[in-house]
Amino acid sequence: MCRLFGFRSSVPTAVHPSLVTEKNSLLQQSREHKDGWGIAAYPVGDSPSVAHGLGPAHCDPDFERVSSQVSSRTVVAHIRLASVGSVERCNAHPFTHGRWCFVHNGTLKNFALHQKSLEGLIREDLRVRIQGATDSERCFYLFLTRLSEQRQCLVGPACVEKVARALAETMGLVAAITDMPGQDGSSMNFLVTNGDVMVATRRNRTLFLSDTAPETGRCAHRANAGPPRPGTRLEQFVLASERLSGEDHWHQVGEDEIIGVDNNLVFHQWKVQELYARALSGPP
Repeated sequence: MCRLFGFRSSVPTAVHPSLVTEKNSLLQQSREHKDGWGIAAYPVGDSPSVAHGLGPAHCDPDFERVSSQVSSRTVVAHIRLASVGSVERCNAHPFTHGRWCFVHNGTLKNFALHQKSLEGLIREDLRVRIQGATDSERCFYLFLTRLSEQRQCLVGPACVEKVARALAETMGLVAAITDMPGQDGSSMNFLVTNGDVMVATRRNRTLFLSDTAPETGRCAHRANAGPPRPGTRLEQFVLASERLSGEDHWHQVGEDEIIGVDNNLVFHQWKVQELYARALSGPP
């Protein structure tokens, strides 16, 4: 079990409140999720800059130092409670490949029994890049494999629906291998971005959405406090495993849903089963 945070904004923004000073910031959550942390931020037009720590974020001065320096249009952060793989650098989130960045909150069921079957689904040139022991890193490279199968280049601009579909395929393939009838399935809250597109999934873990970041308190595009509707262009898109504060602008993402924003911060929403069914029916 872990905790994740994702931030996309129309303008570069500091994220220190979400990571450090909010009532339920990632720093506070790290008192339970104590097996390391990672923060990825995107300079304009470049691959992410990533910092990691292997101790609890709440007692690591580097976490506050890095958090105070980050100001970006796109930020991903993660705090880890190790379930698969030891606490070492090669097992730390976020995982990256070129411009792509990936974090996972959850655990695959009986991963040790199914590891080889899962690795067999990963394209060979991507599989050889696996460095650590986690189920999460393998899910990342399976996602990249499925994305490339949709005629989506892994460099350059990305189509938000192809990204969502690749995540749905990843979830469906993993569930088909790991889930057992009558038992809870693998938990797969994934968050992925290339710095422009950002997409997240929810399965068997909590996930919350807001378009009002603690950093600014703005929700300028609409007057009501309800969740954004598909097709709405946002100023900010914020995702977190838990509400970062008690404010009512946090909205729970539905189970087995995929949500995201495209290059222009337009909001999109799908059901995992619908996207996976399209994948089974043929090419996009």
